[in-house]
Amino acid sequence: DLALAFAGKVGKKGEVWLTDINNAMLTNGRDRLCDKGFLIPVAQCDAEKLPFTDDYFDCVTVAFGLRNMTRKDAALAEMRRVLRPGGCLLVLEFSQVWKPLAPAYDFYSLKVIPRVGEIITGDEASYRYLAESIRVHPDQETLKGMMEQAGFEKVDYFNLTLGVVALHRGFKF
Repeated sequence: DLALAFAGKVGKKGEVWLTDINNAMLTNGRDRLCDKGFLIPVAQCDAEKLPFTDDYFDCVTVAFGLRNMTRKDAALAEMRRVLRPGGCLLVLEFSQVWKPLAPAYDFYSLKVIPRVGEIITGDEASYRYLAESIRVHPDQETLKGMMEQAGFEKVDYFNLTLGVVALHRGFKF
């Protein structure tokens, strides 16, 4: 979805790459883009070892994927490496929900979502993993610090849906 939005925004003057470590996800994304009339380059790759030269991109984005990366620090450093000076990293990820909402959110995500996943797809485990992986992902301030440790500057974040999701932004100067 982000690749589609960026491809529409930059038009023929820009270059957007679609990447993922998982070939099935990459193929699905490529097909969805093709169905909407966008042919963009794709690369199956590990975010910890990006196959791009230094200072290549104006913007790097990751949406709901950093949480699944084993070495987040290495992935963030790679994202910084491939950004041009002045470039921006955007990380859209599940995050820590507003404290008063936490008990209801925990019940919903740990009990309701896996059960619904089991009923609809027969795959309760994937939906349980989703809820559990969110809980071990760094909170907003910790991720901000990790981005700063990786060399990003002017790092900030914006909570969406009461912190269920947060958008982090950092720059390479």
